[in-house]
Amino acid sequence: MTVTVCVGSSCHIKGSRQIIVRFNELLKEHGLEKKIELQGSFCMERCGEGLNWQIDEEPITSSSVEEAIETFREKVLKPQTETGEGK
Repeated sequence: MTVTVCVGSSCHIKGSRQIIVRFNELLKEHGLEKKIELQGSFCMERCGEGLNWQIDEEPITSSSVEEAIETFREKVLKPQTETGEGK
């Protein structure tokens, strides 16, 4: 699984750096940093929509850093921990 966060200027201003830092912390907390790749992308061409990121090919737009973290917990961490693949 790959999680990509837009780090273009619009998303950066809205908090994409904070999202990357927090996603990375959560992956480490759950022992998933080797299973889930976290990467940046310079522009996802959805600048006016909010904070943009994606899980594999699924585009996601979050209205805040907090919303992005909650979505990450639900769509990335929860399925991994339910299958026992994390810590």
